Amino acid sequence: MTATSSSTAPAAPPALQGLESHPHARAVLAAVLGPAGAPSHAYLFHGPSGAGKRAVARALAAALLQEGARSPQTVAERVARGTHPDLAWASPSGAGEMLVADIEGPVVAAAARTPFESRRRVFVIEDAHTMNDQAANRLLKTLEEPPPFAHLILLAPSTRDVLPTIASRCQAVRFDPLPEARIEERLRGEAAGMEDEQHSEEEKTRRLAACARLGLGDARRASELAGREGGVLRERAQSFVRAALSGDTAGRPWLELLALAKEEAARAGQEREARVAQELELLPSKDRKRHQREAAEAQRRSERRARTRVLAGALQLAELWLRDLWCVAEGVGELVYNCDRLAELERDAAGRRPAALRAGIELVRDTRLRLALNVSEELALEALAYALQELLAGAGGE
Repeated sequence: MTATSSSTAPAAPPALQGLESHPHARAVLAAVLGPAGAPSHAYLFHGPSGAGKRAVARALAAALLQEGARSPQTVAERVARGTHPDLAWASPSGAGEMLVADIEGPVVAAAARTPFESRRRVFVIEDAHTMNDQAANRLLKTLEEPPPFAHLILLAPSTRDVLPTIASRCQAVRFDPLPEARIEERLRGEAAGMEDEQHSEEEKTRRLAACARLGLGDARRASELAGREGGVLRERAQSFVRAALSGDTAGRPWLELLALAKEEAARAGQEREARVAQELELLPSKDRKRHQREAAEAQRRSERRARTRVLAGALQLAELWLRDLWCVAEGVGELVYNCDRLAELERDAAGRRPAALRAGIELVRDTRLRLALNVSEELALEALAYALQELLAGAGGE
């Protein structure tokens, strides 16, 4: 009797990989798959980058597209490669925003067409919080009256970052920041086998612990900081603050930050240029000039986005260095993020007024937020350096 009942019981819905650390997301998504599942037409995955939103979005897309597919075993592989015809992945092409063109063709127009081979079509929209008003309004019409076969997955840091009219039409799925211990464990795995003769095992352990803390729950950011380029960025951000602390900004320390940003922008431009060259080979001759003009503008936006990202990251590190100085000055050094540089923090914090350090944190934060407003980056960093020097150097900060 038991064997009969178990053989006729409905199959359990497939489990999605990547939900182990996200109980809310697991609770929401576990019930939408399988024969009895009723997936929503739109989800808003919100949480810090590196928490796993992209991986779960890809896994959910594969699960949705497998249902009713002629060859379900090949769906996940093609979704992973980005070659499934019923999956579209939209991302911003603007310097700091998602434009109408990023939404109009890949999502709005495509959502009106029936699936190629699956029962469904899935659209993943990265950085949905960067949609400008025109792009958001175009997407809103699709969200209000979606075709029955269309499913949209929006990714954003927070529901507050997305227009309320968009967020209210999506089912929110929360991804929590990964615990520091989990991020540190991941960093140790990434560092395993890598040669590092300059540092002892104890030093490497402290450095990875600091990177895990400095990631602020963002595993991707922590991984970047643990790499060679991330280490250089930490050094230059720290030097930027220490120049202001010592009253020695004559060396123009902001130029080193700008140099890093320009290098990253050049890399981003070269990568986009290589992609455009491949695309041009597939286009008819009559369409190539137009595509080249559009690609040149997209490349400029990509370079601007890469440059701003590096500078914003550097200023966040500068802000966290000041925050750690404040902790040390208040006698709570155990709370610092830069735990591998406690001796340096203690030297920098000696005799500093906590109130001045708190004010310095606000100065850096304001400048970091203004970078997205298309301000002159060099002038903004120069003004910040002099303002910090006036606030923190000499009698003002001691």
